[in-house]
Parts: sequence; C-alpha cells; structure tokens
Amino acid sequence: MPEGDTVLQTAKRLHSALAGQVLTRSDLRVPRFATADLTGRTVLDFSARGKHLLTRIEGGLTLHSHLRMDGAWRVYAPDERWRGGPAHQIRAVLANTAHTAVGYRLPVLELLRTGDEEKVVGHLGPDLLGPDWNADTALHRLLTDPARPLGEALLDQRNLAGIGNVYKCELCFLARATPWLPIGRLPEHTAALLVTTAKQLLEANRDRPVRTTTLGARPRTTGTPAYRTRRPSENLWVYGRTHRPCLRCGTPIRASEQDTRPTYWCPRCQSGPTP
Repeated sequence: MPEGDTVLQTAKRLHSALAGQVLTRSDLRVPRFATADLTGRTVLDFSARGKHLLTRIEGGLTLHSHLRMDGAWRVYAPDERWRGGPAHQIRAVLANTAHTAVGYRLPVLELLRTGDEEKVVGHLGPDLLGPDWNADTALHRLLTDPARPLGEALLDQRNLAGIGNVYKCELCFLARATPWLPIGRLPEHTAALLVTTAKQLLEANRDRPVRTTTLGARPRTTGTPAYRTRRPSENLWVYGRTHRPCLRCGTPIRASEQDTRPTYWCPRCQSGPTP
C-alpha cells in the first residue's frame, strides 16, 4: 500500500530513469489533459511530498500524481513487457530512449505550472521524509482537535504528511492505544513519542524493499527462540494480521473499519474505545 516511504522510493526510481533526459513519448490518459504533449521536453526531477509525487518538466510544468490506495508507477526497458496491470488501468506514459515509465490506477493526475505546486501540496503538514520536517509543528497540529480519534488524526495529511493506513495501525499499536481513542486522552509525552516514532519508522523504511515496523523488537512466538530469523508475517505488528496472535501478547488481532479503511488492533495491548 503506497505511503510516504513508497512514494519516496517511487520518486527515486523515476528520477534515475527519466531525469535529465528528453521525452520521446508522452501520453496522459485522462480527459482533461489527453491532448497535452510533453514530447521533446526534458524531465528535470521527481519530488515526493508526503504521498504526492511531483514530476517537474522543462518549460515550467509539473505533472502531479497521487497513488492513494493502489496506484503505482512502473519503469520498463524499451523491449520489456508492461506488467503493472491491464491497458485500461494505464493513466500516464512517459518515455525516453532508454526507459518507459507507466502510471497505473492513478486517481489523481494533473498538469500544472510549477509555480502553482503549492495549490496542490501547500495544505500538507510537515513531511516525515522531507526537509520541512518539524516535530513540534506536527505535534501541535495533531493535538489541535482533542476529541478527534487518534487514527483519523494520524491519517490527516494536514497534520503530518506521509502516514497511510498501514502506519496508522502500527503507530496506534506502538502507542498502546486503539485508533478510536480521542487523541486528547493520550498523555502528552506519549503523543510526542508517537510523532518521534512515526519519523523513525518512515526513515528506517525509506530504502527497504519490504516495509517492517518490528525492527529491533523480539516478537513473541511460542515454542521458538526469540533470536530466530523473523518470518515475513512478523514484519508488521498488527496490520493485515486478523485473527493471528499478537506478536507481543498472543491475543488474536481484530479488524474493523475506521473512515472506510480496514483497521487492525490488539484488544489486550491497546486501550481505549473500540467500534
């Protein structure tokens, strides 16, 4: 699932393949920009801002995309088969003589003036993986509405940018609070530690091919040594682990929806209201 670390990795991969090169093909498959032709322009750079991707192009243009739940950009060699999905899911194609970048299932794709980028990302809070990161500002924004459920506050990109549903669930587990707990009921030092932990997790995963939030921990596994090699199913504490034993206490993990998103938590390790 695309989150801040995924978008940053995508930006790096696209930058390596296209930046500094002239586009030999440009195909934006959304009605509003279907006639736009970027062929002959040089790609300047790719930048991740929270969960937004900004592709800056010669002539003062920026292609803005957002991956949301299942969008993706794939990079292919000239003779490589495109395997990111069926053709009807393709929203963008950018190519030079050496590489082709294909955007699949992009719910947001728009071409704008580079000088207008703030119109699409200016509302975002401090970026957990960006140069504008400021923990104090992020904490202040999170606590602005004390009655708001913790999970919803973490997902609000106006508070801090880069957290998606996976990190929401994992951070709530690490804070030992359910995602439905009003954030104002968190002790102040716990809220501050939550912000610090969010930064540490995304930094730790910014270059990892497989996301993990159990780094440095020893998940509980009955009958096997704590120092044994961790299984892939133990990379995350609770996300996607419905009915599996909690890695900390062994209680079966539960799942429900919060704001239409699947949400996972341990009923023993995490205190607070539940749905």
